[in-house]
Amino acid sequence: MQRLQDIPFLMPQSTFSILLRFLGSMNLAITLLVAIAVAAVIGTVVQQNLPYPDYVLKFGPFWFEVFKSLDLFNVYSSTWFLSIMGFLVLSTSVCVYRNLPKILRDVNDYREHSQRHALLKLPHHYSFTDVRDHQDNLARISALLKQHRYRFRLSNDQGSLLIAAKKGSGGQLGYLFSHVAIIVICIGGLMDGNLPLKLAELQGRIAVETRRIPASAIPTISTLSTDNASFRANVDIAEGGQTNLAFIDYKDGYLLQKLPFTIQVDDFRVEHYPSGQPKSFESDLTVLDASLPQPLRQTISVNHPLTFKGYTIYQNSFGDGGSKLRLKAWPLLTSAAPTDLEATVKQFTRVDNQQLEISDFRPFNVKPDPDTQKKFINFGPSFQYKLRHPDGTANEYLTYMQPIVQEGRWFYLSGMRSKVFEQFNYWFMPADSERRLNRFMAFYQALNNPDTLQAIALATAGSTESGKQSTLQERQAVARFMMALASQFVAGGYENISAGIAQNITEEKRQEASEVYATVLQRLLKNLYLHVLQEEGVDATQPLSGFDGQFLADAIAAVNSAHFYAAPVFLELEGFQHIEATGLQITRSPGQWLVFPGCLLLVLGVFCMFYLPQRRLWVMIEKYAAGSAILLAGSALRNRYDFDAEFELIKQQLAQHASSVQ
Repeated sequence: MQRLQDIPFLMPQSTFSILLRFLGSMNLAITLLVAIAVAAVIGTVVQQNLPYPDYVLKFGPFWFEVFKSLDLFNVYSSTWFLSIMGFLVLSTSVCVYRNLPKILRDVNDYREHSQRHALLKLPHHYSFTDVRDHQDNLARISALLKQHRYRFRLSNDQGSLLIAAKKGSGGQLGYLFSHVAIIVICIGGLMDGNLPLKLAELQGRIAVETRRIPASAIPTISTLSTDNASFRANVDIAEGGQTNLAFIDYKDGYLLQKLPFTIQVDDFRVEHYPSGQPKSFESDLTVLDASLPQPLRQTISVNHPLTFKGYTIYQNSFGDGGSKLRLKAWPLLTSAAPTDLEATVKQFTRVDNQQLEISDFRPFNVKPDPDTQKKFINFGPSFQYKLRHPDGTANEYLTYMQPIVQEGRWFYLSGMRSKVFEQFNYWFMPADSERRLNRFMAFYQALNNPDTLQAIALATAGSTESGKQSTLQERQAVARFMMALASQFVAGGYENISAGIAQNITEEKRQEASEVYATVLQRLLKNLYLHVLQEEGVDATQPLSGFDGQFLADAIAAVNSAHFYAAPVFLELEGFQHIEATGLQITRSPGQWLVFPGCLLLVLGVFCMFYLPQRRLWVMIEKYAAGSAILLAGSALRNRYDFDAEFELIKQQLAQHASSVQ
């Protein structure tokens, strides 16, 4: 009977060894690499680090919230991506820890104690005898192995001499290099992935600022010191201006980043193509720092940044630096005369009881030609602004300075939207023969002038044959009806009038009433337009010209859609003093000094694994009669075809002058 101590049994594995094996497994590493590849695809398809309103406009509110919850707008600094990177570092480190001793042993192991029977089992082996003695064969074989770049060791065992040779140990080291490279690259990525920022936010040491306030008013909890090791920030600086601050776009707001030096913009230049599209732009910068004997001056452009003290300053964009605009405010709710005002981009101006906030001014607007869609044209200057009500709500507007051509006619163009993720809804106002806005505004304001409208309505009521025969009271009643109809038209367009007909008139009479209302309204609007022409000095007794008739149709269409514009005034841009600003991106990326060497190390590791395969040869020399018996054996881990050719060549070179083959 077998004794109990002779029966083999398995010892239970410790939790640490199980965890170590799991972390160092190939399956986990491949899973993590696939996850990082998927994240890289997402980060390429979805443009990163844009303001949240841009994503709302692009994807819509529903998908914006979905993508936001998954942190797809900041993939490379998201918690889940940094966690994957951290696990990959841990997994690869465990793999290196487990395999490093084995690799080092294998690199230094020539297997010089191999036995003859083991060598005969290798797929490559060859035996023969030679008339030369041990010393002559040793010298000849050593020279041959050196010729083929093999390193070798000698072993004597009971009269037999074994030469153990190998080359391509770099193949084993390539495995080590590639794994260490992944660790180094991932650590560099973690350093530049806002990991300290994430930890500080979780600990409550920083908070995102969402308000649009001056930099001096930003609280300390939203301000990062110069000790922040890694960041990517942006700042706009007007020509002649300087700053030692930058802004990090973070989630739905921003953080203020302090800089240990001051950046001054001496000059900014931008070149345009004939169409108006920007061709190139560059900035002349001066860096002011107490440690410098004199200021550092350098011109930067796209792909030609300035690096100073580990900070890199890129030419990122350009925009407005506080241009001065001359505006004319046309009242849209009353018939008051327009007023002139001056405003500055990115500053606040009072307009009646509302606050004017001009966010942007563009001297060029290059867009596809609406007539051909095959070439680009410059639509001229435009400015974008908000009119904020006392209750804090605001509508956003985009107004072009010059009229544009639509179907052969000139129109002034202004867009409005109530939410940032909506598209602008444009209001087309016809330009007069001198391409000005005055005639349309006079026509629109006349509709809002009760005295003028009453006089025109009363004259219109008495201009027909039936009107001439009616009493004054009857004409006044008709005039009041016309004024009410005009008021409904201004308030909501034709839809408003149709809604009133549907509400107050039976269904069988609605068609007839609609035709009557349209005829009466058209007659009133035409007479009102003739009054405007008469005010301009045009002979209103003559038939309307083709241009004036088309202008009236376009003006009525503009009034029909004016109700959506939802503004008390229309701001016409009459002139400007353009002040440009350069957009700079300032980065501090200490991890790049790990990523770049890591990439080189990865290339070296891959090269070693694929192009330096390990090959081993053994040559056993034994005494045989008057000469020597020689056994040649070899093995290779990869590239067996190449090793077959090399082994055959060495075999032929060794077998020269052999007396016999065994």
